[in-house]
This record gives sequence, structure tokens and C-alpha cells, in this order.
Amino acid sequence: MKTRFAPSPSGYLHLGNARTALFNALFASAAEGGIFLLRIEDTDAERSVAAYRDAILEDLHWLGVHWQQGFGAEDEGSEVSYTQAGRGTLYAEHLSHLERDGHAYPCFCSPETLAHQRAAQRAAGKPPRYAGTCRDLDVGEVESRLARGEVPALRFRVEQAARPGFDDLVRGPQAFRGADIGDFIIRRADGGPAFFFCNAVDDALMGVSHVLRGEDHLSNTPRQLLLLQALNFPAPSYGHLPLLLGEGGKPLSKRLGDVSLRALREQGYLPQAILNYLARLGHAFTDNALLSFDELAAAFQIDRVASAPAHYDPAQLAHWQKLALTEVAEDILWAWMGKGTHARVPEGLEMQFVEAIRGNIRFPHEALDWADRLFATSMERNDEAMEIIRGSGTDYFQTAAALLSEELEFKAFLGRIKEATGCRGKALFQPLRAGLTGCLVGPELGPLLALLGTQRAVRRIEECMTLINEGKR
Repeated sequence: MKTRFAPSPSGYLHLGNARTALFNALFASAAEGGIFLLRIEDTDAERSVAAYRDAILEDLHWLGVHWQQGFGAEDEGSEVSYTQAGRGTLYAEHLSHLERDGHAYPCFCSPETLAHQRAAQRAAGKPPRYAGTCRDLDVGEVESRLARGEVPALRFRVEQAARPGFDDLVRGPQAFRGADIGDFIIRRADGGPAFFFCNAVDDALMGVSHVLRGEDHLSNTPRQLLLLQALNFPAPSYGHLPLLLGEGGKPLSKRLGDVSLRALREQGYLPQAILNYLARLGHAFTDNALLSFDELAAAFQIDRVASAPAHYDPAQLAHWQKLALTEVAEDILWAWMGKGTHARVPEGLEMQFVEAIRGNIRFPHEALDWADRLFATSMERNDEAMEIIRGSGTDYFQTAAALLSEELEFKAFLGRIKEATGCRGKALFQPLRAGLTGCLVGPELGPLLALLGTQRAVRRIEECMTLINEGKR
């Protein structure tokens, strides 16, 4: 079993491509001795950017998707062999082989001629197919046109009687007719090999046994099967994944600036959250808990991949973010919170801070907000908190300040306030929360009070009495 992911380095990975990479990695990992390979498809020199290529590698590693062979893998030979840009000589050899054996022929049709042909076919109610203008040119005419400086493309010769078909791992049996495919270009007039030609040759030469890719590649598959047959190469098993749809039901696209893995990472989403979210986009898992990559791979089954499109749902991603925040290790969360929070939390209280707030935050900026609320010299109280404070009276806060000084266990501390003031429910909790944190919602008060410490807590409660007295003037 060998699967692969072959991205084009023309932009950051959007979630649809990231899911394709993940499914291939899970599929390979689920098989004993399975290998996941990464290949860079950079035949489009104008759009391929080294920075995007490096970002793809970095983002996949961050997500927890690792490959055993291919570009950037250790102990796997030269990296250039896993980029299409570095395999031009090899492609030229196989293109020449196809032309020599009569499977391909030079095509001198200009783009204008081809556009006119397609327009005429559409006007006649026919699907646009190459008309075969150059299919049967004799050797003399070909040589004459070459001598005049005309530069041809190279087309693959498709027999009308051909019936390429395969059993799709996701969609079931697929059948095509050669007459519907038409002769297609495998080398452009500028000398560059066509993407799907390189793709098929690389899969064969790299021993890829199974290909999971987006359903937008389905129309390439019969062409690739014909190419592989003509080259006497084995064909992999293909599975075409349903597209991941974004806003308005349109497929996600890096060209349109849709949600990228990097953008979500910069927003503060944890890799464990995105990993679990993507794994369930179009695949049914019986366990709805937060799972590791190995646990996801052990449960991955190709026959559980749905053929219907999946939709990007921010609410579902938020659900997995919440689970990840409650389950990942403390040291990981502390690193995730960032330098701003690190600078504000006193030394020695780091893990205590993480445990106190982890259930009430979603992103690093919220951790920073709580670090400011707990440890800043001065603290702002919102309007709701001020209303509660002023409505509670100085007696409540005098009692709280006195009891805080006794450094009681939190439950006992609340019990004494309740006994002394007669307050219950919200009347007992909200003034204390408003006074200590400046807002009415947040983590449990007991851990927050422990983080504040007695002196800081007493000072904040005394500030409440000052605020009440100032309001009376």
C-alpha cells in the first residue's frame, strides 16, 4: 500500500486539500507497512512558488500529517526527484516513446483554430472535442511544417472504440467511451508536459498503489488509464473524494482565498481540533471523542467515505476546538497561549493558570485577556459588573474582605459569606466575580481566587467599596 499527496505550490493549503492529504495518510497508515508519499507538482512554473512549497510542508507537519517518502522526507534520496520540475528529462523520454509507437502525434492547430472548432461544436449541440485535424498528417507534411518553424503540441491518440473504466474506491464502477474523450494534449506547444501526464507517470514510477483525490480529477482518470496502458505501466486504484464546499455551496479554492490551514493556525486553532474535524468531513467514525492520528488511522475505512459533498461548518470546527482545549497537555496549551500571556503570568503559576481557564477560552487572545484580568496592576470592570457591585452594598464587600484575610478554603469562604450576608445564588456569586474579575462570566471562582492570591483579592474587593462610595457622592 502506497498513497500520495501531490499538491501544486501555487498557494496555501485550503481545508479541502488538507483533507485529501489527511485521508491519504490515514489510508496508508491503516494498512500494515503502508507508505504515504509527498510529491510536489510544479509543472506550472509561473504559478509555482518555493515559499508556498515550504509552507505546505510546514503546515502538514504542524497538522500532524507526516510522510515516509517524498519531498522533504529523511533518507529518501534527492529532493529534486520528487518535484516535477526536476523530472523533465524522464517525461521527455516517455513522450518520445508514445510518439514513436504511434500513440501520439504532433498537432499544429493554433489556439484560435481550436477555439473556433469548440464554438462550432457547441453551436451544433455537440460536446467540444478535438476534431482530429492533425491526426492523420503524413510524415512529409509534418516535416515541412516543422521546417517552416511551426511548433506543435503533442496529442495522445484515443481510439473511439476504447472503453477505459475502473472501480472507484468511493464512487463505485466508472465507465467511459473513447469517442467522448477525444485526442488530448500531453505536451504543450511550449514544450511543457501536461499535468495529468506527469501525474500518471510519476504514480507508476514511484509505485503508488492507491490514489485518493478530489472528484474534480475524475475526468482525468480515463485519460491517465489510457496513457498508462500505452506505456505498459500498472494503474493504481483510484478513489475520488467529494469536494469540500464553502460559503454558497462553492468548492473551496486557494485561488479564491478560501479558508487555508495556515489562516486557521494563525487564528489559534489547535492542530488536534482541525485534524479531528477534517477526518470526519465525509468519513463516518463511530467514536466521537477527540482522537490522535494513530487512533483515527486505526478506525479509517475507505468504504466509510461518503460520495456526497461535505460542507465547511465553522460551528463544528469550534466544537473540536473546545474538545482539544480541554484534553491536550498543559505544556502544549501554555505554549499555544503565546508570549503576551507568558509575560503576564507570574513564574510558578503557569500550569495552574492553564488549568483554571482552559475550559473557558477558544483562542490565545482570550487567554491573554484572562492573564490581564488576573495579574494586571489595574483592572477595568464592564458596565454589568459595575451595576452588580453598586447594587450589592458595602456590607457584602466588607464581609468578603475580612474573610479573604483568613485564607479559608473556597467552599468554606463562600459558606461564611452566605451565613454573614444571607445572600444566595447569583446574589452570593456575582458580586464576588464582578469584584475580582471585572465581568460576570468566566472560569470557576475558586481556581481564579487561588491565582489572584490573598493580597490582590483583598485589594480588589476594597476597590469595590470605594467605587460604591464614589457612586453615592
